[in-house]
Amino acid sequence: MDSASLAAMLADVEQQHINLHSLLVIRHGFVVSETYYPPYTAQTRHELYSVTKSFTATLIGIAIDQGKLSLEDRVLDLLGKRTFSNVDERKQAMTVAHLLSMASGLQWVEGDPTYQAMYYSKDWVKYVLDAPMLADPGSQFVYCSGCSHVLSAIVAVASGMNALQYAQQYLFAPIGITGEQWDLDSQDIPIGGWGLNLTPRAMARLGYLYLHAGRWQNQQVVSAEWVKAATEMKMESDGLGYGYQWWIDPDLGGYAALGRYGQTIYVLPRLDLVIVFTAQVDDHDDEFRLIREYIVPAVSK
Repeated sequence: MDSASLAAMLADVEQQHINLHSLLVIRHGFVVSETYYPPYTAQTRHELYSVTKSFTATLIGIAIDQGKLSLEDRVLDLLGKRTFSNVDERKQAMTVAHLLSMASGLQWVEGDPTYQAMYYSKDWVKYVLDAPMLADPGSQFVYCSGCSHVLSAIVAVASGMNALQYAQQYLFAPIGITGEQWDLDSQDIPIGGWGLNLTPRAMARLGYLYLHAGRWQNQQVVSAEWVKAATEMKMESDGLGYGYQWWIDPDLGGYAALGRYGQTIYVLPRLDLVIVFTAQVDDHDDEFRLIREYIVPAVSK
């Protein structure tokens, strides 16, 4: 990669006062550029916010590979010992795939008031699934962090372990992630839509796993079929596509795990790139600009 382009990128970050905490560029498995902005260091764990969703989805993929789940499984059937309000034919038809693709059909308004209401409820899963249906499952994209939390509960039902325990055995240990922290809901279920805390290099490991079709060294951690399905567009939203808890970038041909305040794992398979940002910014616009204007051109020079 062209070092002058990467140096210009870092200068741009300084000149534009982009409030990054870290910026990593990995190509062909090598860390090409790695910058930490004080007081943050390589050892600092960051709250991933919605980047957590891509880890939760990977656990669903592993459970499917193990025969514990299928995409077509109906959510209410999986949680059959539970009772929920506003059950109708549409809610009964809602599947794991619908939750993964943010097309549940449930009434949900993403934002802090909803997070707060869920946070103070005694049963987060019930809070989400008690909501009335506004659309047929699969028909509309409605971003729903609560739906991602239901996926965490489904991991537990399918595997007999909570999402953190399951991840430690089948995802984190195989790809070398250690020192993780994962926030819990009021019933000690790891929060599926946010709450995972990792270092930037640990974040990069998930991107690297997907870049290599679910394989880590000599172990197939999650199937290539899952990686392909998860990173293909299922729904559209604001110029981006959405797969299974991954955002799809049709302009560059990449896909990304995106979290609040600029947390990002960006994977660009055609250039063998993984890019990680941690930050405190309002949106991902500057990060996508840095990728377009500096990182991608650095490959072609």
